[in-house]
This record gives sequence, structure tokens and C-alpha cells, in this order.
Amino acid sequence: MIAGLPFNYKVYAKKNKLYVVIDYKDTDGNRRKKWLPTGLDVGTKKKEINVVTDGIVSEYYKKNSSLFNPAEKSTGEVAVSSVSEKNTERSSGKFELFDFMDKWLEYKKPRVSRLTYDEYCSGIRRAKQFFKEKTFYIDSIRPIDIQDYYNSILSSGVKSSTLKNRHLCMHNLFEYAVKLDLIPFNPTSRVELPKNEKHEATFYSKDELDALFNVFVDDRMELVVHIAAYYGLRRCEILGLQWDSVDFENKTITVRRKVVTALGDSGEYETICENKLKTNATRRTLPLVPHIERLLSAKKKQQEYYRKMLRGGYSREYLDFVCTDDFGNLIKPEYVTSHFRYIVDKNGLKHLRFHDLRHTCASLLIANHIPLKAIQDWLGHANFQTTANIYSHLDFSSRVESAETISNILGDAESGIGGTHTEPKKNARGRKKKNPDNSGDNAQS
Repeated sequence: MIAGLPFNYKVYAKKNKLYVVIDYKDTDGNRRKKWLPTGLDVGTKKKEINVVTDGIVSEYYKKNSSLFNPAEKSTGEVAVSSVSEKNTERSSGKFELFDFMDKWLEYKKPRVSRLTYDEYCSGIRRAKQFFKEKTFYIDSIRPIDIQDYYNSILSSGVKSSTLKNRHLCMHNLFEYAVKLDLIPFNPTSRVELPKNEKHEATFYSKDELDALFNVFVDDRMELVVHIAAYYGLRRCEILGLQWDSVDFENKTITVRRKVVTALGDSGEYETICENKLKTNATRRTLPLVPHIERLLSAKKKQQEYYRKMLRGGYSREYLDFVCTDDFGNLIKPEYVTSHFRYIVDKNGLKHLRFHDLRHTCASLLIANHIPLKAIQDWLGHANFQTTANIYSHLDFSSRVESAETISNILGDAESGIGGTHTEPKKNARGRKKKNPDNSGDNAQS
């Protein structure tokens, strides 16, 4: 290793051969790289690599000293790094971490939903608060720095699910840096994350659900609650329903939009409707349940009545939407959550989050022997594994079936009666062994 040179150097492996890479600034201040073959193979002893590398670097410096910016003072490094042919010439430009975060947000904004972009902005703000004490460059962040950041989040008392969201944000950020060839690997992939805390959802039985329906009679959220219980739709999917999604003739209802609250361009939160759903599975067409069809027909007539009665006092902004109040205003996501909790607590019902109506719908389907695959389609999960992870523990009927099956196969152990007949084992001469409990002529009566 040679110190005090006006450039950095490092040994890289490419196609099973070792190369010395000179990284320097020229007299004009421009970053340059020079690849020099060592003639050594990967696996060569480090001592031999050091000797050969020092010779190559010294010779190169003597012949090309006029190329380098004298202001540069660096230390050589001979640790071997593996590089793919695609990434042999990495960009050496220095990006400050905060500047790169801003560039990444600009890149993501038109490519993700408003809600996801909101999550990214929140994650970036939290990361900037942690890293503000020191100037970091995108290529100087180490896994230990990321681990310290995650530990600070956990120490603040938040749930592991919140840390998971922050991790997804940082992982995507650095993955973009890898894609742009600014860093060789994603530092977030080398940190330890806590195990996810499994949320035990609360379910209502059919009787408890009937009691819930009774307390919401004539409430502005009556239709919202019934749709959530019957279809297991997410809050954003229910509020995103428009009348063109309801086909009374063909008896179908289609989920194709969502309503969310997100940070607007003005810096204030606003309610927006998006056509872009989470996954392709989220966009689904379901049969129109007769009970919901009657409620929707009554809602449509009610909207027409209030629109005529209130005239100018009736909002024209949300005429296409199903879930509106008596003045034609769209029911907001925050109102659904807060008002639902208020009504449940006021009437002394078992505590239940609004989202738990989705779980209640699934639990009732499972209790009535609907397969998990069909429930996946009904709820709009992207894959079967998600459905199985959440609801497989509720599928007790399948365990009963398994118990009956294994009992039929193995039989009743106490009675000695097996479900399957097996031939007696044979001895070494091929003769059937006698049953010690049935010794034939020698058996005592």
C-alpha cells in the first residue's frame, strides 16, 4: 500500500482477473479512472497482490505525474472488490445525501400513487432529521449508519410496522442509487430488522354484526358500514365507488377507484380520487348482493330527492359518487374512522376498528366453508399467500376435516381397529410371523 499519492486506487476483480483501478482528478478538476491489468488471477494471496499493486501504482505515477491535480491527497487501497462487466465504469460524481433524496422524490412522484408518494415524503423527512448533524454523500453511507437510523426509530416507541415503512422508503432510495451506478450495493440490505408484530384482528359474530347494523340505521354511514361488512372492501375502495361502478341490470359492482387523503401540492392535506389502484387484483367485479342492491337503489333515490329539494345548496362536485351526505358532500376517509369509533363506543358495542369489518367479512366466509382461494378473490388480495397469512388460523373446519381423515387412515388406537388393512410381516425365510396374541392351537381358552 502506498500513501500520500494524489489519487485513490483499488483492486477489482473482472472476469476472474485482477485490475488496479486508478481514480483521480486531472489538472482541470475532472474525475478520471484508469484500469491497469495486474496479470494476477482471483484467489491470489494478498501479500503477492500488495507487491504487484505497489509496483504498478509506483510506475504509473512516475510516468503520469503531470496528469494529476496536486491538491488531491489520497490513500491507496488494495482490498479486492468484485465487479460485473456492466458496472466496470462507475460514476464518481459526489452526490450529497439530501440532494439525492430530493432527486429521488422527483423521480418517484409521477410513478407512484399519491398515498405512496406521501409515505415516501414522510420517510425522507424523518431520515433528514436523523442525518442532519453531518454532511453525508450517497456513496459514503454505510450499513451501520442505516442501522443506527433504524434503531433511533425503534427507540422512539413506534411499532415495527412503522419501521417497515421507513425501511421500504430507504431501500427504494438506495436501490435507485445502485440503478444509476452511484453505489456498488444497497446498504439497507445488510441491516437487521425486527420481526413483524402480528396484529390480532377483532371480529364480530353474526349477532354482533346485526347489533352494529341497528345502531347505524338512518346514519349517513349506514351504506358504508353495510358494504364493508358484506364485501370486505377497504375504506378507500368504498368511498371511491361511483354510480358507473354499479350495474343494476347485470347485477354487478366493480371496484375501480379509491378515495384517499394525501398531501397536496399546496402543502396541505386534501381528499383526492385516484383511478390507480394498489394492484391488478384490487380492480375486481363482484356480484351485486340483493341486500346491498336495495340499499344502493334507496341511496340513489335519496340523492335525487335532496338534489331537487336543496337546489343550489346541494354540492355538484360529487354527483357521480355513491357515498355522500345529505348535502351531496363526499364522506371523507377520516370521518369514516372517527365516526365509526364514536358510534361503537357510544352504544357500548365490542371495540372494533372500521377496517376490522373487512376481517369480519372474511371470518364469516371461512366459518361457512368458503375456500381461502375464493376469499382471496373476494377481498382483492394480490396473492394467495397474503390471504393465507392473515386468515389460515381461522380455518378450523379444514383442521376438523384433517382430523377425520387421519382418524380414518390410522383408526382407533384403543380398539386396535385400523382404517387400513395390512398384511402380517414376514420373517427372513419368507414365512408369516405368528401373532403373539393369537398363538393358534396353543392358545389357552
